[in-house]
Amino acid sequence: MKLQKLIKTAGRFAIVAGLLLAGGSAIAAVATTKHNLGSGGPGPNTFSGTAEICVFCHTPHGSDISASVPLWNRTLGGATYTTYDSLGTSSLDGATAPVGSVSIACLSCHDGTQAMDSVINAPNTGMTGTWTGADRPAGNALIGTDLQDDHPIGIQYGGGGITVNAKTGTLNDSDFVAPLNAPINGTTIWWVETGGNTSREKTDMQLYTRSVAGIDTGTAQPFVECASCHDPHTTNATFLRISNAGSAVCLACHTK
Repeated sequence: MKLQKLIKTAGRFAIVAGLLLAGGSAIAAVATTKHNLGSGGPGPNTFSGTAEICVFCHTPHGSDISASVPLWNRTLGGATYTTYDSLGTSSLDGATAPVGSVSIACLSCHDGTQAMDSVINAPNTGMTGTWTGADRPAGNALIGTDLQDDHPIGIQYGGGGITVNAKTGTLNDSDFVAPLNAPINGTTIWWVETGGNTSREKTDMQLYTRSVAGIDTGTAQPFVECASCHDPHTTNATFLRISNAGSAVCLACHTK
């Protein structure tokens, strides 16, 4: 084998190995958290019917194509939610959209209206088994359908003012950090930087692009959702994207 070909082949193996290690690390991270509901999970809620980890949220086939999250394996709930804006607080200056986007996926488990093993596409071993602990979220994980006591979701970031037509415009509320943006597959994405660079990473506060007919005539723009602050695949406490020591999560967006 010629030296040049040998180098190329070694390079390919190195790339594949790197991808496998990265994938393995991600799986290992979820495996050690409460989001591992399989029989090998750390608890407190585990299901004896399967050792699979990802199946409780994702499936490679037959997923819910109405969900805005990848290959979602749960039925999006039809619950009616009472949201923070119903409190009428004067400090809430952004328009609030109906509960949707990635937040409705989170709530399909965390609102407690359906069991955690209620999946669309069960693994080959089926979903026959028993639960250790509750078969629905409990304690702080049970958000419920009354969201008045939770951080606003489905709300314009920074009171609005930044849209796909004004990507670097001025936020209506000056008490918020201006988000960064980039195009991905023809869609503009926004995030609030936490690492001091200009590329979006999992540790940045993610903003979710939504187009809601009743808000700015449906112009796509960044909204705050559950997964803006939480990453279901991290090992951080309460699945926060970064540690909240010194209120770092809060101060990433709010200039106080």
